[in-house]
Amino acid sequence: MALCGTDQDKERLIKRLNRIEGQVRGLCKMIENDRDCIEVLRQVVSVSGAIRGVWTQIVGDHLRGCIQNATLQNDNRDHLVDELIEHLGKMR
Repeated sequence: MALCGTDQDKERLIKRLNRIEGQVRGLCKMIENDRDCIEVLRQVVSVSGAIRGVWTQIVGDHLRGCIQNATLQNDNRDHLVDELIEHLGKMR
């Protein structure tokens, strides 16, 4: 099964992930340069929020795509919902 969402959605995700990658590299440099703990923590919070944003978009695309299509076609819906519920339980 492929990633849900339009090509435009996928482009936005890739751009967001590339920015996050840059943030993580910056975070590594901050640690290498022995920056203050609070500055490093601010950057960690920023990266975590950005990752949560990607996660939220993918979950939304999955609900609007895979699960909605499975519901309309009455095909494999319960398995997809159970799978998502299991995954949501891991996100604490």
